[in-house]
Amino acid sequence: MTDGVALRCAEPGIGGYAAQMPSAYTPVSSPLRTARVANSVAFALQGFFLAVVLTELPQEKDHFRLTDSLVLVAVVMISLLAAGGSVLAEQLAVRWSSRVAVRIGVGLIAATGLGAALAPNTGVLFVALGGYGIAVGIVDAATNMQAVFIQHGYGKIVLSSFYGAWSAGSILGALFVAGCEKLHVTLAEALATAAVVVLVAGQGFGPRLLGTRQAESEPGEQGRAGILPLRAYVVFGVAMALVFAIDLAVGNWSALYLKDDLASTSATAALALAAYQGASLLTRVTGDLWVRRFGPRAVVRVSALIGAVGLTVVVAAPGPVTALIGFLVAGIGLPVIAPLCFSEVGELTGGRGLDAVIARLNLFNYAGTLVGGGVVGGLADATSRRAGFAIPLLFAVVLIFAARFFHARTGAAPTGATPVADTPI
Repeated sequence: MTDGVALRCAEPGIGGYAAQMPSAYTPVSSPLRTARVANSVAFALQGFFLAVVLTELPQEKDHFRLTDSLVLVAVVMISLLAAGGSVLAEQLAVRWSSRVAVRIGVGLIAATGLGAALAPNTGVLFVALGGYGIAVGIVDAATNMQAVFIQHGYGKIVLSSFYGAWSAGSILGALFVAGCEKLHVTLAEALATAAVVVLVAGQGFGPRLLGTRQAESEPGEQGRAGILPLRAYVVFGVAMALVFAIDLAVGNWSALYLKDDLASTSATAALALAAYQGASLLTRVTGDLWVRRFGPRAVVRVSALIGAVGLTVVVAAPGPVTALIGFLVAGIGLPVIAPLCFSEVGELTGGRGLDAVIARLNLFNYAGTLVGGGVVGGLADATSRRAGFAIPLLFAVVLIFAARFFHARTGAAPTGATPVADTPI
């Protein structure tokens, strides 16, 4: 890939893991298994440090005397710069490899984390957070590139397990901050410790990821060449954006909804995100098994339906306990959909041009976070947070209908592959 326009992929009609990937009985090489572990660590480290940053926001707000407007600016800035980081990841991967991109991104997360920890004033803090946004985008895109290459090598759906590692990391990050608060560890000490953990673990496992030659030798490189349809790219991108919009809406507004609208205690309100993320971890860990058995289309349809039911309970909740149940149910369904979007597009590309398409598909992630944080928050401020959660509910309903673009079975061609226009992206 040099101009990033035409993306080579498996010829429509051939698609499906049965055609592009090795038999389920093909032994998995030791480097591939090692790369899977290393990439899981990278996903977990990203989730870990993001959770630290988000859960430390109240302390940063007090320490630097930030207004609510400045906090919102910081969150939006991180999302926008992360999108730029995703584009940069494509360039790094094309020039060197996605392995190099992951290592650069993880190192930058650690460096900017230390910068935030040592920041003497608001200006330096915002520079550090801006650099962190770029780093998140690099790691996000590059780890997904690795995940799709590894999945091609395994010859079966394994991508959801990486997102399970991310969820586990985010839970550990939240527990880390809670422990620091309990032990009266300062903000600077907590951020610095988390940054060192990311640096040491990331650089230790980074060399075990797949390099360019290893990735190119995987079965995804086999097959005839074609062009990835623009409509297929947009459909899976929009589906992923909707999932991340729901995720961020829950992350940003669930606790405030329980506390301010449903009159819960602060402790109970904090359980909303815990219920959603805990269910997300279970869903992502087991998601690959369900996809192998029933196919992506059925899993997406049922997952979106479960998510819609959960969010309906949230919107209609008369009290905090009912809302907690709703968030738990929503977490059981929705989080498995995003990795399937990467999986479907990765299968269509057949491995060639993968760095470019994953990096660009990842941009929808940040579009979703901006919608989840901005639009939902704006409607909540104008009316109520109960009304604000009607938007994620609508997104979940849309995802039910978007399921038809996914494979009916893992060995069948995706429905979006043949009827759509073959406009190159």
